[in-house]
Amino acid sequence: MRGRLRLPRSPRGRLTLFTLGGVVLGIVLTATAITVIESTDSPEFCSGCHIMDSAFGSFSTSNHATLDCNDCHAPSESFFVKMTFKARAGMGHMYMNTIGRGDIPDVLHATSESSEVVVSNCIRCHAPSLAEVSHDAKERCADCHRSVPHGRGMFRPDDWHEPLNIDAAR
Repeated sequence: MRGRLRLPRSPRGRLTLFTLGGVVLGIVLTATAITVIESTDSPEFCSGCHIMDSAFGSFSTSNHATLDCNDCHAPSESFFVKMTFKARAGMGHMYMNTIGRGDIPDVLHATSESSEVVVSNCIRCHAPSLAEVSHDAKERCADCHRSVPHGRGMFRPDDWHEPLNIDAAR
C-alpha cells in the first residue's frame, strides 16, 4: 500500500476532511462567481454580441469609457437587486441572440425599466454637479444629453439628435 493516499478512518477525521473539502470548494466557487460577475459587467463582454458593435464603438471613445456597462445599465441600490436585474436582462439577451434572432429590431431602444435605471445612475454619479446647474423639468437626462455616451445617430433618427430650439420653447 505504498504511495496510496489513506483516508481517515475515524468519524472525527472524516468530518475534518469533509469540512476542509467544503471550505476549498466554497473558495473556488466564490472566486469563480466573482470572476463571472465582474467579466459580465465589462464592455468587452457586452460587445461580444454583434448587435452591440456600434454601441461599443461609440462608448469606447466617449468620456464614460472607463466605466463598465452595468455601472449605467444595472441598478446600484444593492448587490441582490443588481444581480436579479442582470439575470433577467441576461436571460432576455440570450433568448434574443439565439432563439429570437429573427425578432431583433433594427433599432434598439431601452425598456422603460432600463431607462429608469439609467436615469437613476446618471443622477447618482452626477449629483454633485447637478446642484450647480439649473435644469428645467425634462423627464429623462437623455432628453437633453442625447449623445451621451453612445454618440450621435446611434439608436435614434438624425433629427432626434438635433439641438433643441430652447428660445422657441419660451
